[in-house]
Amino acid sequence: MKPPLRVGVAGLGTVGAGTLQLLERQADLLAARAGRRIVVTAVSARERRRDRGVDLSAVRWYEDAAALAADPEVDVVVELIGGADGIARAVVETALARNKHVVTANKALMARHGTGLARAAEAAGVTLAFEASVAGGIPVIKTLREGLAGNRLSRLYGILNGTSNYILTTMRDSGREFGEVLAEAQKLGYAEADPSFDIDGVDAAHKLAILASAAFGRPVDIDGVYTEGIRHVSRLDIVFADELGYRIKLLGIARLTEHGLEQRVHPCMVSKAAPIATVDGVFNAVVAEGDFVGQVVLQGRGAGAFPTASAVAADLVDIAAGRSVPPFGVPAAELQPLDGAPMDRHQGAYYIRLMVVDQPGVIADVSAALRDQQVSLESMIQRGRAPGEAVPVVLTTHATVEAAMQRALAAIGRLGTVLEPPRMIRIEDF
Repeated sequence: MKPPLRVGVAGLGTVGAGTLQLLERQADLLAARAGRRIVVTAVSARERRRDRGVDLSAVRWYEDAAALAADPEVDVVVELIGGADGIARAVVETALARNKHVVTANKALMARHGTGLARAAEAAGVTLAFEASVAGGIPVIKTLREGLAGNRLSRLYGILNGTSNYILTTMRDSGREFGEVLAEAQKLGYAEADPSFDIDGVDAAHKLAILASAAFGRPVDIDGVYTEGIRHVSRLDIVFADELGYRIKLLGIARLTEHGLEQRVHPCMVSKAAPIATVDGVFNAVVAEGDFVGQVVLQGRGAGAFPTASAVAADLVDIAAGRSVPPFGVPAAELQPLDGAPMDRHQGAYYIRLMVVDQPGVIADVSAALRDQQVSLESMIQRGRAPGEAVPVVLTTHATVEAAMQRALAAIGRLGTVLEPPRMIRIEDF
C-alpha cells in the first residue's frame, strides 16, 4: 500500500470535530477505497482542552493555522474555519503556494475567490476540492462536474439553506408567524443568534454562485446573484399558497436565458406536485436539467457535523487515490464569462398580496394599475366583507416581465386604499 496521506485540519468546530471522528471511525473503509491510509497529523484550533470525540495527543497542534498550512509534513490542508477572507483565505493560499492539496467547506471563500484559487491550484498542480461547501452531504459538485459531464445544463435550482426551509415548513405546519418560528429555530440551534446570513438569502447566494460555475463552466460571480430573503413571508402567504396549490420555498435558481445567465435567490411559489415542494425541514435539495439526462434530483441533509464531514472525506479519498479534475469541471483558463441576465428582464408569473380598505372601487384601481403595465390577471381571492376596514386581497398573474410587475406594484402601493406595501412572491413553473 502507498504511504499514508497526511492531513492537517484547520478549524475544529462542529464540522472539524465531525471530520476527525469520521476519519477515525471509518479509517479502514477509507483506506480500502483510497488505496492508502488517510491520517491526521496536524490540527489548528484556539481551544486545546475541548473534547472533540477523538484522541489528539499524538497530533501536532498549531496556534497559527497558516503555519499548519506551511508544515512540510502535511500533504493536504482541510480548511474548516469559514469566512471569505482573513485567516481562512490565508490558510488556503499558503497551502496552494506550497503545492499542497486543499479541501474546504468554505462557501463564502469559494463564492468570492473560487476562480482565483482554482487558477492557483492548477498552476501548482494540486487539487482544490470543495464538495462540502454546498448542500452538506449531498454530492452535488461531483454530480455536476463529473456525473453530468456529458450534458449541457439549461437550468439548476434548489433549496440551499436548511434554516430558511425549516422556518417556512414550520410556519406552514403550525400556522405561526415568521418571527415566532425564527425565535424557536434559534432556541433549537437551527438558526444563529444573528440569523441574517440565512434568512436574508446570503448563504444560499454563495452556494448558488458556486453551483452555477460548476454547472455552466463560467467564473464564479457572487455579485451577479439577485438575493432576497424570507423576512416578508407571512402566515397569510403560507395559507393562500396552500389554497392556490403551492408551497413557498426559498430557492436558488440559475438558468440560461436569451439575455444571459440568470442567477437569483428568493422565495418562490412552487406547485405541490413538484418534487422540490416535498422537501421539508432542514433538508436541502438540488435539481439539475440536462439535454441528455433530463431532470436529476438530489436530496439530503444540507448541514451538520457528519453530513458535511462525509463530503470532506469524499474529497480526501479522491486525492488519496490520485483522482483529480479541474475544480469547476474545466480548466480555470477555459471558464467562459457569460453575460448576467438582469433581474428586471426576468419573465414569470407572480403572486401579489394586498391589505386594502374594503370599499367600492378598490379592485378597479388595482386592476387599472396592472392594466397600465400590461400585466394580465389570472386569479383573485378576497375573503369576507368588512366595509371600511382592512381586508386581504390576493392576485396571481399570467407570465409577465419583472420590470413591468415592479412598476405596477409601485403604482398600487401609492393608492390611498392600499394600507401596506404590496407583497410579491414569484411563481416558478417546475
